[in-house]
Amino acid sequence: MKKKEPAFEEGLARLEKLVSQLEDHRLLGLDQALAAFEEGLNLSAALKKKLDEAAGRVEQLSRDLAGRPLASPLEIQDEIPLESPPELTEPDPEDENDPA
Repeated sequence: MKKKEPAFEEGLARLEKLVSQLEDHRLLGLDQALAAFEEGLNLSAALKKKLDEAAGRVEQLSRDLAGRPLASPLEIQDEIPLESPPELTEPDPEDENDPA
């Protein structure tokens, strides 16, 4: 008998909990952390599959009877940076001699 997959929201909540536990290194020992990491990878893959299926379904529903798109498709970025890295600049040697 195949194991029932959790609902998307339940899976996402579990993944968030695993990430939180892994971020606080004091909560898990090495073996527990590895098991949590593995579970998180599996959950992530399952959630991505569900999102891909949903996107396909939305695309299917967004077509007219002739199969033409009703609207232009959304462009999906693979990665969205959370924040920009700071720009690295070389120190100005004249500033080091200025007693300001």
